[in-house]
Amino acid sequence: MSKKAVIVLSGGLDSTTCMGIALAEGYELYPITFHYNQRHDKEVEHARKVAAHYGVAERHKVVDVSFLGQIGGSSLTDTAMEVPTEGVGEGIPSTYVPARNLIFLSLVTAYAEVIGAQVLYTGVTAVDYSGYPDCRPEFIKSMEETINLATKLGITSDAKLRIATPLISLTKGEIIARGLELGVPYELTTSCYQGEAEACGECDSCLLRLKGFKENGVQDPIPYKTKIG
Repeated sequence: MSKKAVIVLSGGLDSTTCMGIALAEGYELYPITFHYNQRHDKEVEHARKVAAHYGVAERHKVVDVSFLGQIGGSSLTDTAMEVPTEGVGEGIPSTYVPARNLIFLSLVTAYAEVIGAQVLYTGVTAVDYSGYPDCRPEFIKSMEETINLATKLGITSDAKLRIATPLISLTKGEIIARGLELGVPYELTTSCYQGEAEACGECDSCLLRLKGFKENGVQDPIPYKTKIG
């Protein structure tokens, strides 16, 4: 019996690293990308490129959850709010999308149950974005218990669903180091919140990404307007 893994694939650095890790751990890849009315469609475009790179374009699902944009409350879905450029600080930043990972993992669970996947990979990290409540180990542990209480597989089989978070305790530099070892195609990824042809180099996400590559002594392969980090 084949081992199947569903990967939450945003087209960003972290989720693409998860693709590389899942493949290295012997799983068939079933990527799923969510269009949640974010500021731009560039993430989805890059997710498609990553799926094609790993030879699973035909299995790649793109799911519309644009109601998250209607709910609002995040600078990633509300263009009236400013995207922060002051660097990662204390507290919960405006880029937090309310309950995003709770919603994503619920939908991923449904997909995993349909295709018979054993594990769900998500690129959450509690180091660089410790302010996000739905990236904490406590949340992941609770969510794993919940999905096994809420699914047919969870209540009828000894083979429980598992949420894999291989990056949760890693810094951005450590994540990139792992990805470089696995040949992860970082040139196909995007991290910038602005979604333009060139990354802005100024938003929090760009700054973290640039810092991570600098720590590894490697140049980030994507183009930037400005490189502050």
